[in-house]
Amino acid sequence: MPKPLIVDLPYPTTDDICHDALSLKILSPAYASPNGELNAILQYVYHSFFFDRVEYTDYHDILMRIAVAEMMHLELLGETILALGASPIYTRYPSSVFDFYSTKYVAYSCSLKNMLEDDIIGERRAIISYENMLKRLRNVKVSEIVSRIVLDEKLHLETLEKLYKDFKC
Repeated sequence: MPKPLIVDLPYPTTDDICHDALSLKILSPAYASPNGELNAILQYVYHSFFFDRVEYTDYHDILMRIAVAEMMHLELLGETILALGASPIYTRYPSSVFDFYSTKYVAYSCSLKNMLEDDIIGERRAIISYENMLKRLRNVKVSEIVSRIVLDEKLHLETLEKLYKDFKC
């Protein structure tokens, strides 16, 4: 498995997080929604296949490294959702069993340039979404987790913008 593209800082633990319905409601869309971590993973892996096929190995490798980082975020969010009192099912709001995640949210672009654009848009949306969560969260432990994830998302955005700038096709 590729090394994740992450900031060199530890992730906070979910130790001592208690059931908290408000934090759960604020955080859970980051898990499995159109702008959530599950969607990001699937989109990066999908896009990486196309870069690999045309032998843009560096681009493929970077997208896979970002996908692995997003997998780490998904795991951390799932553990946090469980600590907050819900089962981490693949839905926007895990405390209820409706609105299940759908792969229709993956950006199935037809060109490599558009794939990079879609990934950049996805990272920007993720950062905005997490920053909006931070404004609403009152749970310090959950805020620490979200703040740490944002650092990785900003690194992903910076990396993707550089790839896009250097893209020659």
